[in-house]
Amino acid sequence: MIQLYYTAIFAEMAVILLLLFKTPLRKLVIMSIDRLKRGTGPLVVKTVAGVVLLMMAITVYTITDINSRQLEILNPTDQIILGRAMLEASLMGFMLFLLLMVDRLHHYIRELRLLRKAMEAVRKQNHAAEDGKGPNSEEHKALGEQLLTLKANIKQMESKTQEKEKEVKAAEADKAALKSQSEGLLMEYDRLLKENQSLRDDLQSLDKTVSHSQVKKNT
Repeated sequence: MIQLYYTAIFAEMAVILLLLFKTPLRKLVIMSIDRLKRGTGPLVVKTVAGVVLLMMAITVYTITDINSRQLEILNPTDQIILGRAMLEASLMGFMLFLLLMVDRLHHYIRELRLLRKAMEAVRKQNHAAEDGKGPNSEEHKALGEQLLTLKANIKQMESKTQEKEKEVKAAEADKAALKSQSEGLLMEYDRLLKENQSLRDDLQSLDKTVSHSQVKKNT
């Protein structure tokens, strides 16, 4: 098993070196990794990495278990098992780390290539625009006309927006006037109710006085 770990580590180191330096094999390695990342390739790689990570966790648990024992109890066999487990855990961790480095290097190289292509395209467009002979001159003219049309539409929308704002302000002013008028009418209504109630009270007291005087006359 240790030989397999060493083989995988040396292979990953070779891939990293090929990715770091610009050689004829670099493009081949990038194409191979691209194909590996398509279809079921990522699932297989993740499964293998998960199995290795699980095996490393079990190995670390074994190391912790042996280290927790007393030195007097350890025999030569336990020491050999401990040394082998530490070596396997180190190799598995280093292998996973190198696998992550390969993935990140491949990703950054692809991003760098795309960025260079985009910058080259922008440079070509700028040169064509400066010369005025490129196929994009007509497109620039069309874009300029569209820009003018959009500016005109924006001005129209701004004028309409200002008119709407004026209408809203006028409606708010009318609303405030109606509110104050309604408040005045409510106050006047309350005053009339109070006067009506006082008149009823006066009328009732007058009726009582008249009825009392009549009773006295009759007696």
